[in-house]
Amino acid sequence: MALKQLLAIKEIVRETSMSVSLSFALPDSLKEDYKFIAGQYLTLETMINGDLTNRDYSISSSPNSGELNVTIKEIKNGLFSSYANKSLKKGDFLKVATPKGRFIFEPSKESSNTIVAFAAGSGITPIMSIIKTVLTETTNQKCILFYGNQTKNTTIFHKTLTELESHYRDRLKIHFIYSREKSPGHLNGRIDSKNTIHALKNIIPKKESCIYYLCGPEGMIHNVKNTLNDYNIPENKIFFELFTTTQSSEEKIIKKNITSTVATILFDDETESITILPQQTILEAALEKDLDVPYSCKGGVCSSCICRIREGTAEMRQNSILSESEVEEGLVLSCQAVPTSSKINIDFDDV
Repeated sequence: MALKQLLAIKEIVRETSMSVSLSFALPDSLKEDYKFIAGQYLTLETMINGDLTNRDYSISSSPNSGELNVTIKEIKNGLFSSYANKSLKKGDFLKVATPKGRFIFEPSKESSNTIVAFAAGSGITPIMSIIKTVLTETTNQKCILFYGNQTKNTTIFHKTLTELESHYRDRLKIHFIYSREKSPGHLNGRIDSKNTIHALKNIIPKKESCIYYLCGPEGMIHNVKNTLNDYNIPENKIFFELFTTTQSSEEKIIKKNITSTVATILFDDETESITILPQQTILEAALEKDLDVPYSCKGGVCSSCICRIREGTAEMRQNSILSESEVEEGLVLSCQAVPTSSKINIDFDDV
């Protein structure tokens, strides 16, 4: 399970006017605990305005760099992101959970599949870790990046990416796509179906054998993924992570004929029993009882709150994270899952 430790911020780098990278100091005694795989994220926790606040942020450094960095873009009305961009300073401490996440790239010396990444905005952060890992830990793999932003000045890591492209000119090709100024290449506007089709037809070689990583807003993810599906790209070669989701009016109302659910919850090898009321999610009920179960966004975006239903049933109000096979295995997002049986056995440890 993810552990939490107070870590000091050893450096803050201003990436754009609205984004910063935080670098954490790791004592030797914790370096093993905080080893990570490219693409994973950290949950950061601190008190803001008297409230305990936690958020997930992707690691932007590469595993072999010896650094533990996250990059945070300030968003409108974003409590933690505004705090990070405006108030945090070198030497401050944050509680940091150990790395987790399933949007990962593990290097293989034998693999020669080209990595194709589609990123928008702060969706570049895990992609940056993946690109650096491909370039420094493999010898045969190449990367193609399609990276959407409003302008060059709002593009996180623009300078670093162009330097990497220059250094690895035979292995890395970057296509910057701007929606509010002219792009340097042939692609303009947003990363949508039209631009994805152009990329598949004119830019990406041997598209069926490539591995695809998509990271950004929900709309972008769906547009790109659906287009890849239309071009017969196998599902097992498409990986994605949402950074924002649309709060849909199609959120499911869970119908059930029970007045309450008796839930047994396993977390960190400890078992608790609670009662879950009608239309209450597993996470809502657990937090109401002050159980220290994992969560972050509460909106079905980040995957921090995944748990497994061992006995009983539950339905999710919405799900943009888990695959059909994962749901069939019993995995649910606890922030979206409403029990539909009078008894339920929930496991946060085996996920």
